[in-house]
Amino acid sequence: MRTNISAALSAVVLVLLAVLVPLSALSAWVDLEIDNPDRYVAAMEPLASDPGVQDTMSTLITDEATKQIDPGLLQGASLDFLHGAVQSFTTTDAFRSAWVAANRSAHEAVTAALNGESGKDVRMDLAPVMQQAKQNLVDSGVPFADEFLVRRTDITLLTADRADQLRQTFRPLRAGGIWPAVGTLVFAGATVLLAAARGGPGRRGSALTALAATAVVGLGFAIGALVLRGAIAVARNRVLAGVPGSDRDGAAAVYDALTSSLLTAVWIVLAAGPAVSLCALVARMWAGRGSARPETAAPGGGSGPLTPLTARGPVPGNSSGHDR
Repeated sequence: MRTNISAALSAVVLVLLAVLVPLSALSAWVDLEIDNPDRYVAAMEPLASDPGVQDTMSTLITDEATKQIDPGLLQGASLDFLHGAVQSFTTTDAFRSAWVAANRSAHEAVTAALNGESGKDVRMDLAPVMQQAKQNLVDSGVPFADEFLVRRTDITLLTADRADQLRQTFRPLRAGGIWPAVGTLVFAGATVLLAAARGGPGRRGSALTALAATAVVGLGFAIGALVLRGAIAVARNRVLAGVPGSDRDGAAAVYDALTSSLLTAVWIVLAAGPAVSLCALVARMWAGRGSARPETAAPGGGSGPLTPLTARGPVPGNSSGHDR
């Protein structure tokens, strides 16, 4: 009966942790990264060195320039020179600075969408990048670069309907902040302490029960990390499904950059959870070996251990009969 109750309680703990771990991680992520402009920009800044992002930016800038300049003037070597100059620009510090400025503005659009203030697609305005690109082209001597008028050019990061769905999901997460994560850790610790308090008789029994509970908690964290990994993958597919094909690569890079900290947390928990469980099980098996050794009863019904004295019969000369 006691074994069945323990198994049921372990199953409850596993299910609760499988739900609490991903929810608490998402809540902390939204509070510490998505709602924080500096951390949002810091997560996006490395993308300025990403080859895929650089290629996307080069294509957008070149296409925008060729739309404004007489096609007859940009042919052959001139067009190749323009594209090469734009590609070279994407490797400069000026491009990185412009990229940071564009993402700081994009964060405002993301926040407005999650607050329900816009009701529109979330777009990144590339005007700061375009302005720096024009200046770089003029300085590089690209023909007719001064005719390039900077105007709003953007890429779609999130469609309006997806933004509305995320707003409904993020609302309780944003309200919770880091406290769900704190609550999950408290729940895990309380589970172990309660198991120790209600364990078997004596310190040994309490320790064995606490180690068993620690193994269950470690496994629960690992299961929760797997659930979070699956949720990240599903959300990525749903978000990118509504993005136009021309903007999909850029949106994918942005999504992956924003969720990189979550994925790091997933791998850490996936490594630590099973390791804690394994260590707790090994320690429990080692600690349980001492209690599994039965004591041998002494002859005559005594409960003490068997010794050379108790193993033999009466010592000669000391019989209970009368001396003759």
